[in-house]
Amino acid sequence: MMHNLIPLPTSVIASTGEFTISNATKISIEPSGHLEALGTYLARQIQDATGLNNRANSASVNQKVGSIQLALGSDEGLGEEGYELSISTDGIKLGANRPAGLFYGIQTFRQLLPTHRAGSVSLPAVSIRDTPRFRWRGAMLDVARHFFGVEDVKRYIDLISHYKMNTLHLHLTDDQGRRVEIKSWPKLTEIGARTQVNGGGGGYYAQEQYKEIVDYARSRYMMIIPEIDTPGHTNAALASYADLNCSGESPSLYEGTQVGFSSLCIDKEITYQFLDDVIRELAVLTPTPYIHIGGDEARSTPEEDYKKFIKRIQEIVISHGKIAIGWSEIGEAEILPGTIAQQWVGASYLEAKRQGAKIILSPANKTYLDMKYDNASPLGLDWAGLVSVKDSYDWEPGSYMNELEESDILGLEAPLWSETLLTIKDIEYMAFPRIIGLAELAWSPKGQSWDNFKHRLALHGKRMEAMDINFFRSSDVAWE
Repeated sequence: MMHNLIPLPTSVIASTGEFTISNATKISIEPSGHLEALGTYLARQIQDATGLNNRANSASVNQKVGSIQLALGSDEGLGEEGYELSISTDGIKLGANRPAGLFYGIQTFRQLLPTHRAGSVSLPAVSIRDTPRFRWRGAMLDVARHFFGVEDVKRYIDLISHYKMNTLHLHLTDDQGRRVEIKSWPKLTEIGARTQVNGGGGGYYAQEQYKEIVDYARSRYMMIIPEIDTPGHTNAALASYADLNCSGESPSLYEGTQVGFSSLCIDKEITYQFLDDVIRELAVLTPTPYIHIGGDEARSTPEEDYKKFIKRIQEIVISHGKIAIGWSEIGEAEILPGTIAQQWVGASYLEAKRQGAKIILSPANKTYLDMKYDNASPLGLDWAGLVSVKDSYDWEPGSYMNELEESDILGLEAPLWSETLLTIKDIEYMAFPRIIGLAELAWSPKGQSWDNFKHRLALHGKRMEAMDINFFRSSDVAWE
């Protein structure tokens, strides 16, 4: 079981002996709200894997021997998200500095369990010490081109958090639809949420539903990053409110896939009142520090207008106590202190770096999960090329981008655009197994090899089957 762990831990040292988990094994925790929730979560994961009914109890000296112990401590080497997992003949101990570390340790522990219900289970003695390489380990889900409901998003959160990802960036607005309720501008969803690519209706999250997603993600130690794409990719907003158009007339709603044709009216003050209201409401609903402002493919916005706009929207985000993130084109404008650039294509990230911005890596030819695996792929696009499972894993993030040092990089994010996707099973098919490899690149120590990873991935296929993941069985991998 230890030879197919993904992401690969920092250190795995096998020992002698084993520990058997049975119905009599208790989960021992310190009395704390966070740990009680984690104890309950761990008990559920064990039950799902083995059928055993283990209960979490507040710790006592007698309970610690022969139990599964969750404990917070103080170990500078583990940082905010690291953990230490020890299995011996006396029991199992999982320790971390913060609850997030315990959560990630539980994910590793889950992969030591069998992939089917088996009753009591014996685990070999081992000591695992593990810390992440990058702070930002993310995925992006486009719910604008096609809308996906709350339960679909929760499912994606569950799947990617298992691989220690800590960020889900939701692309909430685009030409084809607005997907989150803004109470001060109700027509954004009354009108702007009606459509999606190729028809079939749209949809949106009421604020209570969006908050449900945010809270669920927090229970999985994951940040939700909302994106309101501006000043382009805004046809749905322009169709909802005529005043946002320079002409004062609204365009028709849009169900196509072309980009670059829409723009907010840069010289109208109502544009900035609109954005201030949207950011203000989202900031209240989203307790994490970031708001994504888009900024990409603004081909219908004149260059000087674009520069003026990008500076002003950053100021709006800052005024609501948040940090702005934008696609790398924002490097062509003035970058305010703290703003983050997300590299996807082109060289604009270099201008952002020169202005002091940190960079999130999302190179399209490596991390875009909507790119076809091969010519036979039934879903996806190919404008950035075909991206095989090997292609998505076999690169070195710390030195891949020209003139970027590892110290410039916050981490990785794997975007999944949804022009061709209709269901959660479509999402799973395009994401898995590529997103597993990208999660390992973001978490595991530098220097992992494709040959080693593809062997572990081949063994890991049974676990994805047990998780009911609709994954692509790449010919790059000799699946077990």
